[in-house]
Amino acid sequence: MALSVLVVLLLAVLYESLKFGKAKLLHQALVSMPTFTSQQLIEETDQDSSSSESLPVSSTRTRTRLRWFSYHFGQSLIHVAQVVIGYFMMLAVMSYNTWIFLGVVLGSAVGYYLAYPLLSLV
Repeated sequence: MALSVLVVLLLAVLYESLKFGKAKLLHQALVSMPTFTSQQLIEETDQDSSSSESLPVSSTRTRTRLRWFSYHFGQSLIHVAQVVIGYFMMLAVMSYNTWIFLGVVLGSAVGYYLAYPLLSLV
């Protein structure tokens, strides 16, 4: 019984740390994306529409899209893991065992306590 409470507690800590990892990955994705002014976007659109031939996409734009895709893929994987762990914790709580329930609550509190200060570093 003690082992199952410990496992559920660690799952709850992992769940909270995944939320931190997802937020950090989102911050990295937003920082790495170039910021365009509206004038640059208008000039790009005008340049694309005025040329009769399709120009090859620049390497920086391709790298930016690839980087965005990799960040988005990573966030999607973290989200799936977070949902699966959340459902496992819900299933454990639905066993109506008081000790398991307390393990989930304590694990969530400990995970939040450990991960919250790290969010300010992002």
